[in-house]
Amino acid sequence: MGRNNCPVSTTQTQFTITFSSGRSRFTQKNCYLYSFKNRGITKKDNMIKAVFFDIDGTLVSYDTHRIPQSSKDAILQLRQKGIKVFIATGRPFAAVNNLEDCEFDGFITVNGAYCMTAEKETIFKQSIPPGEIRSFLDYQQTCGEFPCMVATESEIFINKINKDAEDIFTLINFPFPQNKKLEELADREIFQLVAFFKEHQEKEIMKNVLPGCEAARWNPLFADIVSKGISKQVGIDKVLEHYGFELDEAMAFGDGGNDLQMLRHVPASIAMGNASDIVKQTASYVTDTVDNDGIWKALKYFSIIE
Repeated sequence: MGRNNCPVSTTQTQFTITFSSGRSRFTQKNCYLYSFKNRGITKKDNMIKAVFFDIDGTLVSYDTHRIPQSSKDAILQLRQKGIKVFIATGRPFAAVNNLEDCEFDGFITVNGAYCMTAEKETIFKQSIPPGEIRSFLDYQQTCGEFPCMVATESEIFINKINKDAEDIFTLINFPFPQNKKLEELADREIFQLVAFFKEHQEKEIMKNVLPGCEAARWNPLFADIVSKGISKQVGIDKVLEHYGFELDEAMAFGDGGNDLQMLRHVPASIAMGNASDIVKQTASYVTDTVDNDGIWKALKYFSIIE
């Protein structure tokens, strides 16, 4: 495949096997079993029916802000083989601006809080409880305002911008949201807060201000906040149910902290070579970096594409 970044050895044996990963069971004839960190992926053509991709750092390079041509070619091959391809991102759909000419069958957005088909049919949505939003507004007014981006069903806003917010928006080529006071959004259905606070603040705020929500980080400068129980894992389950697929017919690619639950959940989980150590330890397999054709190499390695 080029480079196998998995820190433990692999085994390859051809036989008929029923394999349990702790969440799913695979029964395949004449398959190749590759075991990683006490988990496994069965290598067999046409077993995978749905592939989920994170965007930033997985599909799209932080350096070029582009999707490598090899990843575009891989996605095209998947769709030509009848395998459905989905986005699984922390971005609101209004900020999904970097997929170029790639076509996808559906979108898991705001870390699982809003899922839709390519035709924008809603599969699942779960907004943050209004009481949590009011509590958060009260905290900002009494304890000091910090930048917070708000994602509604179709729009994104931010109350203020500082250097941290500028750095993140530049890093991921994110469109600068419209400026609006948070109080003006109190009655809107809100699916995600992107709060630019430090990790020590996060503990206090999540415990005392937003107990009905949970936060995920892939960068120390901010946290994605959604309703409690929501994650990309939930989004994947909703999408698979919608299309009638089983969990062991799915594969997921990710690189960040907000991908951890997804990568733990999907047996065929792939971490990018540029991922953090905890993400690599969580996934079943570690491929090359986004810029070194990691997506193509992993799909080729497991014979999902040719």
